[in-house]
Amino acid sequence: MNPDVQVPAALEVRIPCGNAWLHGDLTQPADALGLVLFVHGSGSGRHSARNRQVALKLQQAGIATLLFDLLTAQEEQIDLRTREHRFDISLLTRRLQDATTWAMALPELQHLPIGYFGASTGSAAAVIAAARLGRQIAAVVSRGGRPDLAGPVALAAVTAPTLLIVGGADDGVIRLNEDSFAHLTSEKHMAIVKGATHLFEEKGALEAVAELAASWFGAHLAYCEPGGAPAIKV
Repeated sequence: MNPDVQVPAALEVRIPCGNAWLHGDLTQPADALGLVLFVHGSGSGRHSARNRQVALKLQQAGIATLLFDLLTAQEEQIDLRTREHRFDISLLTRRLQDATTWAMALPELQHLPIGYFGASTGSAAAVIAAARLGRQIAAVVSRGGRPDLAGPVALAAVTAPTLLIVGGADDGVIRLNEDSFAHLTSEKHMAIVKGATHLFEEKGALEAVAELAASWFGAHLAYCEPGGAPAIKV
């Protein structure tokens, strides 16, 4: 991984999801190892500074990234007032699956193994989508996430190697992630970033997250062939 590596400019894309079109930013380094879709958390979007910092680290490691809005502009305005969409895990999961299907159909991307990077409630959507898509998903990483919201059935059905990253000072989320970790049956690891709170705002905390994610995806995307059969309906 070389921080001096120049990555290409992001390409703005529009992703069809049912009756909606979602906006995204796709960055594809030359000879990419794989593609990671970012599933942002409650009240966030594709412009999240935290996710963009992690995405840059992945790009420098030769991994393509897709950051996209899970909600339309109209839905975001409604959610700002009512918060009714940010915890709609079913909606977020459908949007993630549609974005995955779209990416896998693009000629320039269809040969790439796929990974998910989820944060907060987005982690639950990543877990459920990974369970449904089975070996089509090569790796999952959760940052300060709520994988527990996916439920034990979905967690147990995930076949992708899964990394749970939690802040060492985020006590409640640590316990929830420990419970989720126990239900996972795939290759798994839980990493606790010492002294970090929920948003990893402490000095060096987000850099540690980015390093952990890049290492996990680098290891599990590089030796995975795209495709495979769905695992289970959840």
